[in-house]
Amino acid sequence: MTGFLEAWRAPVSDPDVVAAYELLTDFILGGGKRVRPQLCYWGWRGAGGDDCDEIISAAAALELCHAGLLIHDDIMDGSELRRGHATVHRRLSQLHSGPGAETFGQAGGILLGTLSLAWADALLSSCGVEPGRLRVAHHLFDAMRSEVISGQYLDILAQLRSGATVPETLTVIRYKTAKYTVERPMQIGGALAGAPPELLESYSRFGLPLGEAFQLRDDVLGTFGSSAETGKSALDDLRDGKHTVLFAHAVQRATPAQRAYLRTWHGHPELTEEQADELRQIIVATGALAEVEDMIVERVREADAELRAAPMTTEAREALAVLAGQLAHRDR
Repeated sequence: MTGFLEAWRAPVSDPDVVAAYELLTDFILGGGKRVRPQLCYWGWRGAGGDDCDEIISAAAALELCHAGLLIHDDIMDGSELRRGHATVHRRLSQLHSGPGAETFGQAGGILLGTLSLAWADALLSSCGVEPGRLRVAHHLFDAMRSEVISGQYLDILAQLRSGATVPETLTVIRYKTAKYTVERPMQIGGALAGAPPELLESYSRFGLPLGEAFQLRDDVLGTFGSSAETGKSALDDLRDGKHTVLFAHAVQRATPAQRAYLRTWHGHPELTEEQADELRQIIVATGALAEVEDMIVERVREADAELRAAPMTTEAREALAVLAGQLAHRDR
């Protein structure tokens, strides 16, 4: 990854452009769980692929894609923090003073996010895997990007509408997270190794429930997690009015008084920590948190059953079992 980024330095010598490229490089290299590259790698190994530079490059392309989408996501959400540091668009706005700094930061963030997405294409296309296998993998990569953008679009639509139901929020997380985070990265790795269709289908049956469990855990952490652990504000999801499965269950189960409080303060731009605590108490009191925890357990169980039956290498199966537990039961 570092070598690739070195080869794609700023094409012009303007110091502000150079600074923006360095900022983007720092963000790409500066942390994150690297979930998608790991799953791409084990998708490759599960199909019999050996360690080599080609799969490392292909897996790194998924991280470049993820970085670009995160930058755009933070702009859409107006987020101040990512991975414990200022978000890319906020860092850009801090580079320049004056009344237009915030607009500049958002515009620059859109451009840098798009640049990272373009780099992802370049890295995957040049990874060195046999052309026939690469074509299959690239088709899956293209499908993944269409799916995650559609899921994100559904997510922002939900914030305009009167409220999303549990089935609607589950559709969002399937496309925005489950397919993008687990299913497609594993299938891309498998396709690069020449996996047969039945193995790619098994990856899907494993990946979708695990990906949903991953996002459900993310929703719980976004509401109840510690910002010191997650690296993001503990108020963001509540203040932004995120229509999560957790919130949909709470609305569905709430008393009229609880529902009125939820709808008044969920998504309120001036939400305080005191009001956020009251929202959290309602979510717990309605049984919504317990329901989502049960949903996570159920999906992990489904993924585990598929993993045990999947026609993959033993080494990959064992590694994926450990990774599945980490994804569903993490604290950040």
